[in-house]
Amino acid sequence: MIGYPEAPKAWWLTRGMARISGVNLPRAVVDGWLQRAELEDLVTRCAACFNKSDCESWLARSGPALAMPEFCPNKPGIEALVA
Repeated sequence: MIGYPEAPKAWWLTRGMARISGVNLPRAVVDGWLQRAELEDLVTRCAACFNKSDCESWLARSGPALAMPEFCPNKPGIEALVA
């Protein structure tokens, strides 16, 4: 299982944003669409973000989304993986 025990909240939020966009991050790594270092960068970027409460609220009220919120620093990286 791919996870980030040193940044569990950032991992959960990153994975949630990806999932709601239709992207399975662990599967993207296994399938070779995303390198482990790129996934680490996504989680690190999320951990440094100051919009965690906005992110949690957005995830709580969202179903599948056509686009991620503009405030997410991982928007370009995750949306690039959308099939």
